[in-house]
Amino acid sequence: MRIAIAGGGLGGLTLARILHQHGIDAVVYEREASRSARSQGGSLDLHPESGQTALAEAGLAGRFRSEARPEGEEHRILDPAGRTLVHHKPQPGSFSGRPEIDRRALRDLLLDSLPGDAVAWQHRLVAATPRPDEGFGLTFHGGLRADCDILIGADGARSVVRSLLTDARLSYVATLVELSISDADRHHPDLAELVGPGNLWCIGVNQILAAQRLSDGSIRVGISLHEEDHHIDTYRSKHALLDMFEGWDPSLTALIEAGDNTPTPRKIEAMPIDTRWANQPGITLLGDAAHLMPPVGEGANQAMLDAAELARALAAHPTDPDSAIRTYEEAMFTRIHPIAEMSARVQAMMLSPTAAEDITRFFTARPAEPAPAG
Repeated sequence: MRIAIAGGGLGGLTLARILHQHGIDAVVYEREASRSARSQGGSLDLHPESGQTALAEAGLAGRFRSEARPEGEEHRILDPAGRTLVHHKPQPGSFSGRPEIDRRALRDLLLDSLPGDAVAWQHRLVAATPRPDEGFGLTFHGGLRADCDILIGADGARSVVRSLLTDARLSYVATLVELSISDADRHHPDLAELVGPGNLWCIGVNQILAAQRLSDGSIRVGISLHEEDHHIDTYRSKHALLDMFEGWDPSLTALIEAGDNTPTPRKIEAMPIDTRWANQPGITLLGDAAHLMPPVGEGANQAMLDAAELARALAAHPTDPDSAIRTYEEAMFTRIHPIAEMSARVQAMMLSPTAAEDITRFFTARPAEPAPAG
């Protein structure tokens, strides 16, 4: 049984690792040239019931604890004047909640757990064609080809594999603009103190200025805005961004001024909440390819849990993978629907005119609930 996993993100690598634990080989086809080809973004909080469960099944819970930062759960929410609305502090050194881990560190942890030939780098899937007998023929950018019996689309928001199962369209829900501040403790100690060891949200009307501490001492700054406020190229200018936050406390907008790089905007998209597809032999999806949601803390966690549940099903039915995929899909659809609904509600709440009041009430009512993360 030749298993091809399209996409070497957290979901695809988790699937490959757990399959490997069960003695099942799979090849991960990844578009990037190497693990260090690009930045992997900020950090994320791994939930005990999903991301951490998947890592435990992968036999990597101990390594996760050595890389994770429980102090990264600290979360402050401020208003535009710099007044504190919410301040969540985790118990020092406790791993009982949702400790933060840099995406790069988590991806490296998964990559290091796989055989050297498990990932085929520089393989960007451009087409997958059902073969007359069974399985799929895969075509990659540059003309490379491969065949497989089972094809699993873990290829993210713009999934090529998804088109074989559903014509669900993505909707544009917000714009996220990112900047980075390197070596904040040395170069910007006031901002390092403002952000602290975890996450900071400054919430205005229809806009959020957020910052997140990474393990290398840098700060990742994210600005969330309504999807249609301006043409996306407008957000490549610091001056234009600062104009959007006119009247905010200068100690907060200093996060924008201190950015080392040119602001990088991107569209935030989501799939319809009720997306399902009819089961087809030898093919399925996981993670963003299956259920792209706004980035409010569930995406990576659910992708990893998808991987664990799919691997478990395939290991339980090694001679009947189609039954395994059917079992996985039905359970995944049921699990994801309420999470996708919640993610859509939180996204809308975060960029509403009453966001500060609504989010304060949300966290006050659920004091143990850490901050949503990308």
